[in-house]
Amino acid sequence: MLIKNELIEVETSEGISIYNITPQIEKILAATAIENGQVLVFSRHTTTALAINENEERLLHDVKVHLEKLVPPSGKYLHNDLHLRVVPPDEPMNAHSHLMAMMLSSSEVIPVVDGKLALGTWQSVLFFDLDGPRRRSVMVQVSGE
Repeated sequence: MLIKNELIEVETSEGISIYNITPQIEKILAATAIENGQVLVFSRHTTTALAINENEERLLHDVKVHLEKLVPPSGKYLHNDLHLRVVPPDEPMNAHSHLMAMMLSSSEVIPVVDGKLALGTWQSVLFFDLDGPRRRSVMVQVSGE
């Protein structure tokens, strides 16, 4: 079995931002000789997430609005009591981002069939930054034969 590990770097925007990282994953897969196996995509941050869904602008806007309704940034959260925690001076009040990330997923696994991602017609791998702007990384592990 072959295994290839690689990072995708993403420069994110302020607030909630969503990025289609499918092309980067396909490029990593294409650089391997793997014909059948799987791709594991893993978010390496506690305020980011992954999902497989349609990469359609109006849907992505709806997702952002829905997340902010479920976990409003202006809510009262104990994690935001920075004066009660040992934190760096630039620590953000981002409890809402952590809670949103826990409602989503930190990883996705996509089958590889005949050297291609076995995604459906409208499916894309979406990376969510829930606490930007920041430089983020996503781990991609391709395995198979």
